[in-house]
Amino acid sequence: MKLRTNFHQAKWDEPIIFELSTKGERGILLPEIDKEIEETVGDGLSSIPKIMRRKEAPQLPELSQMRVLKHYLRLSQENLGADLNIDIGQGTCTMKYSPKINEQFATSPKLTELHPNQDESTVQGILEIIYKTDIFLREISGLDNFTFQPGGGSQAILAMASLIRAYHDFNEESVKKDEIITTIFSHPSDAAAAAVKGFKIITIYPNEDGLPDLEALRTAVSERTAGLLITNPEDTGIFNAEIVNFTQTIHDAGGICGYDQANANGILGIARAKEAGFDMCFFNLHKTFSSPHGCGGPATGALGVTKKLKDYLPVPLVDFNENTYYLNYNVPNSIGKVRGYYGVIPAVLRAYAWIMSLGSEGLKEASRIAVLNNNYLLYKILQIRGASAPYAKGRHRIEQVRYSWEDLTNETGVTTEDITNRMIDFGFHMWSSHHPFIVQQPMTLEPTESYSKSEIDEYIAGLKKVVEEAYNNPKIVKNAPHNSVVHKIKTESLDDPTRWAITWRAYLKKWKK
Repeated sequence: MKLRTNFHQAKWDEPIIFELSTKGERGILLPEIDKEIEETVGDGLSSIPKIMRRKEAPQLPELSQMRVLKHYLRLSQENLGADLNIDIGQGTCTMKYSPKINEQFATSPKLTELHPNQDESTVQGILEIIYKTDIFLREISGLDNFTFQPGGGSQAILAMASLIRAYHDFNEESVKKDEIITTIFSHPSDAAAAAVKGFKIITIYPNEDGLPDLEALRTAVSERTAGLLITNPEDTGIFNAEIVNFTQTIHDAGGICGYDQANANGILGIARAKEAGFDMCFFNLHKTFSSPHGCGGPATGALGVTKKLKDYLPVPLVDFNENTYYLNYNVPNSIGKVRGYYGVIPAVLRAYAWIMSLGSEGLKEASRIAVLNNNYLLYKILQIRGASAPYAKGRHRIEQVRYSWEDLTNETGVTTEDITNRMIDFGFHMWSSHHPFIVQQPMTLEPTESYSKSEIDEYIAGLKKVVEEAYNNPKIVKNAPHNSVVHKIKTESLDDPTRWAITWRAYLKKWKK
């Protein structure tokens, strides 16, 4: 596959929108409130307690419609994304194609004009979609009930940790059971969310095959074990065939097992949480089920449980009584809410449409292609000088691989960060998701089922080109990018909170003279 070497991204020296603001300029003039409306509903201000009212109007940018349009279109030309470039380099974040008809569904006024406080009788259509998506995920996972309330994977993990806490509270064992076990190659949120809930964290490291060590787990388990939060396959892409022994060990100690299935791209219709012995699992609808990732949102971490944990789920659940779909608040030991209302419904709708369009065989075929693409990529990358795939030598991986450029770095001084910056020059997305840095000079790639062989070949051609430069002309790699809006930054500034300014007003206070 020929590499597109003539890529050059549009670059605008575009100010932020606050700097474009001109006092008194307007994009739209709102009509005066109708007298009859004001007499009926009031002026919209006096009903707000005085202490809650602003003393000054909000400092919003003031621009005409045309200038707003130009501003955001220029910014859009400086972006890379799944609909524009080959971004298999996102690794654990999973970028795949989202059918545009699903976007039409999600942006239809039939959905966007609904309000979560509407009477149930007026929203039967979307309640049916939520309920049926629940049924689909029950079949896919083998579990018994799902909630779509968590607004993403980390929030779903926090909900799982909350369920573990609530379960042991109900059984009056929380004082004793205060430890959560996870693994170093599970998502870092599995440890972080459990810590937020007050659990002590025990981390299991891999054996020589790259799999979490079962004997280390058995040594770590005790009467203090509250539960297990684990990914399988982990972020190395290696499937743990002994997972049932892990869950059984936890159950024997009276613990609860939570499956981080944020990324299930390689196992839909092939392996399920139920048969692996899990009490709960979650899927990221914005990864596995095609709803766009959206730079951290809008997202949904669909959380499912077995019957013994149903009474602890967030409220409300969406249920069906043979005639009507309704919001069920009758969840006796509910952990309450983990976010407002019922979840990010456009993400649920997109996932529902994707599942309906593929069907059971289509879901399984998507997984097969994802695994095929990943192992083809693995085979090709291992032929590139300086690249390696630590652990499980000679074995196939599932949906992704955590590679290493350690050999190349030792031989040329070119780092994985340098390579990402140079890949941007050819219009490829950089890889950035491979924490913690156990694998040296990591590169985490995941092609999913969306990418064709020719696109994977083009990506490999890009890597080969950069590696050739690293050995023959390392300066061009170390000074990259050259053709992108991205510029080389001193990353140490990102590690110093005293140098951050996360809003325009914070910037003005901290830096503007």
